[in-house]
Amino acid sequence: MIPDTSDAILARMMALHPKVIDLTLDRVWRLLAALDNPQEKLPPVIHIAGTNGKGSTQAMIRAGLEGWGKSVHAYTSPHLARFHERIRLAGELITEPHLSAILDECYSANSGETITYFEITTVAGLLAFARTDADFTLLEVGLGGRLDATNVITPELSVITPISIDHEQFLGDTLAKIAAEKAGIIKRGVPVVVGPQPDEAMEVIEATAARLAAPLIACGQHWHVSEEAGRLVYQDERGLLDLPLPALIGAHQVQNAGAALAVLRHLGAAEAACEAAVTKAQWPARMQRLRTGPLVDLAGTAEVWLDGGHNAAAGLALAEVLARLPERPTHLICGMLNTKDVTGYLRPLASEAQSLTAVSIPGETATLSAAETESAARSVGLTSQSADSVAAALQAVLTRDPDCRVLICGSLYLAGHVLRENG
Repeated sequence: MIPDTSDAILARMMALHPKVIDLTLDRVWRLLAALDNPQEKLPPVIHIAGTNGKGSTQAMIRAGLEGWGKSVHAYTSPHLARFHERIRLAGELITEPHLSAILDECYSANSGETITYFEITTVAGLLAFARTDADFTLLEVGLGGRLDATNVITPELSVITPISIDHEQFLGDTLAKIAAEKAGIIKRGVPVVVGPQPDEAMEVIEATAARLAAPLIACGQHWHVSEEAGRLVYQDERGLLDLPLPALIGAHQVQNAGAALAVLRHLGAAEAACEAAVTKAQWPARMQRLRTGPLVDLAGTAEVWLDGGHNAAAGLALAEVLARLPERPTHLICGMLNTKDVTGYLRPLASEAQSLTAVSIPGETATLSAAETESAARSVGLTSQSADSVAAALQAVLTRDPDCRVLICGSLYLAGHVLRENG
């Protein structure tokens, strides 16, 4: 009998719960117990929550640890092109045979009980990590923190990246409520690195840390980071680091690098590892310049960029990046989910782009229609139109402005579609 592929098993897992998101830890604890509690057998864990910058910060921590000679497990979500991206074992993406076997084992152990897709696949990741030697485990929260499926461990270190309004239907409609969910990863006595935060969020984090006697390592208090004369300058009680700017583009990546450096310094890493963190990190769909593939071939002399940011804070960060790039007419191709604040995302981009072409995200039931995205773009002052596909949108832009910069943006799901199609 030919074993099922990971895609076939994942499809079966999708049917185990009627909702995509249902925040509770009961089902996760049940399945972990059935698998002999792999969460208790992990290499030391660094647990990362926040609204923006979780993936980039994790990528920089991983690059720094690997530059230090450490082997690192990493868990992230969602994936872009293939599910395997979510589980990195000792530096390498999980193989198809290994993934299929571990998913099948979790599916069998679950015995047909109700469990969400994210919960059972997170357990699969923890099981794979527990059975593979490594020096560290990096766990990125999926949604929130307090009731996220990853929040079943006692970490070596917790990290909270910048918090902003997002996922209000699950986490609450104020910064304080959202911060309380993110701060739910803080464990008694475990140090927590905190990136720059709005005052309302920081107050909640500080109160949670104080209640749990968790030492704070906070931006602006215990460490400082800035860009000076084209360099990244980081300072804490151990001294000053003068490093190259991050390989990941944007002023917001300087702040993410600061959090990664605070983690590395706390763990005792030397300057060479810190430099590796900022220079060696790679993270797809975060202001990624596409260099090869059918879309690039179609573009000719035009630049094609890809970004998966999808909330108001991400729109602001993206606008700042565009403002700093060499001057060139910029046109957006945008598709978003209907759960996002589309006008909040697009408003800061209106002053940096000449036009927007709206698309629906292929294969996503929760996509905002191209017509709705086009209408939202018009409402913030962007010249806009719609197209049936990313390729059609690109062709339309190039017909009007063949030597421009094109940014495909608005959703990680759209970015994943582009990376798969652009192969």
